[in-house]
Amino acid sequence: MVIVLMLAVLASCTPRQQQGVVLKFWAMGREGEVVTELIPEFERTHPGVRVEVQQLPWTAAHEKLLTAFAGEVMPDIFQLGNTWIPEFEILNALAPLDGYVAASQLVRRDDYFPGIWDTNVVNGKLWGLPWYVDTRVMFYRQDLLKRAGYAQPPQTWAEWMKAMLAIKRIVGPDNYAILLPGEEFEPLLALALQQDEPLLRDGDRYGNFRSAGFQRSLQLYADIYARQLAPMNRITNVYHEFATGYVSFYISGPWNIGEFKRRIPPEKQHTWMTAILPGPAGPAASVAGGSSLVLAASSKHKAEAWQLVEFLSRTETMSRFHELTGDLPPRRSSWTNPRLAGDVYARAFEQQFERVRPTPKVPEWEQIATEMRLVAERVTHGELTVAQAAELLDAKADHILEKRRWMLARKGAR
Repeated sequence: MVIVLMLAVLASCTPRQQQGVVLKFWAMGREGEVVTELIPEFERTHPGVRVEVQQLPWTAAHEKLLTAFAGEVMPDIFQLGNTWIPEFEILNALAPLDGYVAASQLVRRDDYFPGIWDTNVVNGKLWGLPWYVDTRVMFYRQDLLKRAGYAQPPQTWAEWMKAMLAIKRIVGPDNYAILLPGEEFEPLLALALQQDEPLLRDGDRYGNFRSAGFQRSLQLYADIYARQLAPMNRITNVYHEFATGYVSFYISGPWNIGEFKRRIPPEKQHTWMTAILPGPAGPAASVAGGSSLVLAASSKHKAEAWQLVEFLSRTETMSRFHELTGDLPPRRSSWTNPRLAGDVYARAFEQQFERVRPTPKVPEWEQIATEMRLVAERVTHGELTVAQAAELLDAKADHILEKRRWMLARKGAR
């Protein structure tokens, strides 16, 4: 009896053997909640691997990740907005994925929308795998457009301007053709990305807003306000104003498909549709947005973490993820899913994803984009001419990029 008790005590004092691999996975917002429904299937098909998901609010995610990096407590796998990838790449916080993709039987580069894939490539290496995608297209009142004499949505800037002027004549002085909220910089950014000239120059060391292309984009934006085609006042309920015909065009993202279906009155559901953005000479680019899955450079379980990335990137997993969240998949093969293929409002997004372009791949881009929004607002209020705004934007961008130039100079001097 004494021997049995001694053996029991010794067994309780012996360190437990590790029960396989535990992956720490950080994901943001609604996606962080929903992805937990997909994990059991991964764990079932990958015995010995367990996943711990931590959901982060988007408002705190960036700071939380930087704090984790500084404290050397990064998760094995985490979600990154694709505009954040350059910042974490320069910190050496990410593991390159080129080798994993080359050896993968599941991940095929040619199945991804090219512009979305490109957002994950920095300095010639792949640092993330697109998880879901985002861009901006045109939501429009097809009934009012038809009344204005247009059976199809405009495809060029010239047609778009004529259509907006025609709608304005129909809806009267108290209503408008388009909503361009002052707090949103994406519509102007999309127009700017349609140009041949880049937004930054000389290896992304300086602003390029004085280029003819950006000034053309800003001039179109300014003309819309000058002709009173867009309201200056802030709108609190875009769905109500869209349904009543207060505005007829609205540049927005895929989340609004669901919102329009829920919040536009049933008797008005037949009046709205989506279309790809018009460009200077025809259908053109829009913003390449979305979130990607990345591996931490510090992870001790990169092989298992990549297995989770592969699982979440399967066509069937992405289809299930779309059903749960409404997020749009980055793989062309996922768009054959009947639920998505049959959604008439999603078709414009699929077409637009073939034309998206990434924003400049510098950590400072979001600061520059904020300045672009503020300067553009001054143009719409008549405080600056387009040329003055372009000059001011270049000055602000050059100041923001000063540290980048210093770092690149030091790197080149070595």
